[in-house]
Amino acid sequence: MATLAEIRRRIASVKNTQQITRAMQAVAASKLRRVQARAEAARPYADRMADVLVEVASRVTAYEHPFLTERPIKKRLLILVSSDRGLAGGLNVNAFRVALGYIRQGDTVLDTIGRKGRDYFRRLGVPILAEVSQTGDRPQLRDILPAITVARDEYLQGNVDEVALLYTHFASVSRLEPTVKVLIPVRVPERKEGLRIDYLYEPEAEEVLSQLLPRYVEAQVYAAVLDNLASFYAAQMVAMRNATDNAGELIEDLTLLRNKVRQATITKELSEIVGGAEALTAG
Repeated sequence: MATLAEIRRRIASVKNTQQITRAMQAVAASKLRRVQARAEAARPYADRMADVLVEVASRVTAYEHPFLTERPIKKRLLILVSSDRGLAGGLNVNAFRVALGYIRQGDTVLDTIGRKGRDYFRRLGVPILAEVSQTGDRPQLRDILPAITVARDEYLQGNVDEVALLYTHFASVSRLEPTVKVLIPVRVPERKEGLRIDYLYEPEAEEVLSQLLPRYVEAQVYAAVLDNLASFYAAQMVAMRNATDNAGELIEDLTLLRNKVRQATITKELSEIVGGAEALTAG
């Protein structure tokens, strides 16, 4: 059995750990609110760009942009969005499991945004064409643009036949959903029926569409990065809260053990004193 001093040292160590996890929980909760606000602010831009894309595409009939042309899939490219840091529960593990399922569908190369995904699939030997980090809590489009450019060029050069995006969607703090969506070829939704305004395009609608499609892809990836970052802080907040609660339970168990050991020590000392007194009396 551990000594009383050892138990006291362990209680002190767990209390220090609990203070750290409680502080990390508070920091994650604070950052989650800010990142969630940025993600929600970026989402309408991406949605509106999709609406504009539908409107412009409905005006173009004979024009075929490479991003709109589907071809037989021989090789895929997956843009994998993960976190740069850990201590976020099963956030990255769940995303990696979905990524492995996608990779098993056929010949696939990766384009990683986030260090965790890069390190994990590098150990597995999966080819990685490009890698960027999220550069902290305020990623900008220019930070992730190299990864998007590589994916776009690979498709235009015919090296891959499909570009997909995988990230963790922040539905709520308790619902973090790994999501896969096909980026290229762009699948333009059907235009909704209703009042239609006859726009005049300058330059022509074809030129507008050719300039809009790359921006649309960039907007989708950037929105996914912000969404994934919100998921990271939500997962970290929950993980640190669970760690804090577990530390509290461990402190309670150690405190009970400390009391038992202390009581046993006192009982032993009393027994030795009584035994010594009886020996003196008998002598």
